[in-house]
Amino acid sequence: MMNDNISAALLEEMSVGFPSWPFEALDSASSPGDADQPKSVQANAGMTERACIAAAQRDPAAFAALYQQYYARVYRYLRVRLQSEEDAADLTQQVFLKALDALPRYRPGSAPFSAWLFAIARNALADRYRRRPPTLSLEAAGDLRTEQEMEASLLQRESLDQLKSLINQLKPDARDLLALRFAAGLTTPEIAATLGKRPDAVRKSLSRLLQSLKEQYHAAH
Repeated sequence: MMNDNISAALLEEMSVGFPSWPFEALDSASSPGDADQPKSVQANAGMTERACIAAAQRDPAAFAALYQQYYARVYRYLRVRLQSEEDAADLTQQVFLKALDALPRYRPGSAPFSAWLFAIARNALADRYRRRPPTLSLEAAGDLRTEQEMEASLLQRESLDQLKSLINQLKPDARDLLALRFAAGLTTPEIAATLGKRPDAVRKSLSRLLQSLKEQYHAAH
């Protein structure tokens, strides 16, 4: 089915380097009494996400675990919405700095951490869009690396260019929905929490969007 093919194409994962924790200065900025708190990703190994959040709220250096867990997903989300790798990497760092600053005010029961983090990412992206026009870039397609077997035809340049053209004609909200689902890899409930919508509404929107892409793709061939 073409819906599945489009989904597979969008699910290709970017080959991104995994940066080291960039906020080393925080390691020496712990408050008195924090000596026994986790200081690194290694120290946080095996902790639940909620435990990692609580640790980071006590000691900012422990935020490294959350940074490592979510960096690639935030970067991929921003990369397909921005023109260059440099812009995406720069904005990704800004997102995590904002998240670190806002973390003391985060309450786990209010929303999933992923939804809270991607709300920050979307706001940062909106701020960037006020200065530069938005785009959904598939220029990175040449740098993508698949994690699953895909039909060879979908990897042809012509098909990727056609898909890029169709997506760039979508409204900003539709492009954002695709980026959250296929670049960031958020689940339907996570997207719903990020956007403040019901899961069923998000699921229906995705289904209609993929169906529309399928029909337009066929119409062009």
